[in-house]
Amino acid sequence: MAHCYWHDALAGAAAGDVVTLTGEEAHHAAVVSRMRRGERVLVSDGEGTLAEGVIDRAERDGVDVVLQRVERVPAPVPRIGLAQALAKGDRAELAVQAATELGVDAIVPWQARRSVVQWKGDRGEKALERWRKIVREAGKQAIRPHLPGVGAVVDTAGLARLADEWQLVVLEPTASVALPQVPLERDVLLVVGPEGGIEPGELEALEAAGAVPARMGDHVLRTSTAGLAGIAGLSMLLGRW
Repeated sequence: MAHCYWHDALAGAAAGDVVTLTGEEAHHAAVVSRMRRGERVLVSDGEGTLAEGVIDRAERDGVDVVLQRVERVPAPVPRIGLAQALAKGDRAELAVQAATELGVDAIVPWQARRSVVQWKGDRGEKALERWRKIVREAGKQAIRPHLPGVGAVVDTAGLARLADEWQLVVLEPTASVALPQVPLERDVLLVVGPEGGIEPGELEALEAAGAVPARMGDHVLRTSTAGLAGIAGLSMLLGRW
């Protein structure tokens, strides 16, 4: 399988064009992966363009790729998003990484009331940038033409307001409705609570905004795995897989 790299300016590119990887992408290709002239690579802009090309020059300051094939890949419809509650350790980060590999289209960090981790000030900015970097690396590994955006952190009120754009489905093990039974009429945002669960008042607020609680089987999943199971299930139900 060819290595995949990011290039932000592929819009309008065509076969025969030369694009130059710079910065971290060039360093990874030339130094870490030891790519050399004549090797084939994939290049994506994360916005729907996926190109295949051959390396013409490989230096740590720049890697020139001659494009041989350029494909415009339409975005999946309907979209699947993940509202991931903040969690301690690396559990939320693992969820973000795997969700990107599974094909999620948007990620929303959720500051739930029971989230032990608090994203405030500089710490919050660094954590958000960390999630975005994880998405870029996971998208590269999965060779994704479209990268999911990672929005700013929201509280429960902010999450409820997203019901105007998304169909909110709250993964809740006590729900009376199973995930396959939820009518899916538009873009779906899966809501995953923190390790301590979603507070009853938060669940009520989300339901008042139109969210539908749904369970997945008889087991209680961790915050790091619930969203992944939901994404996989929805991908099957929606015919994306």
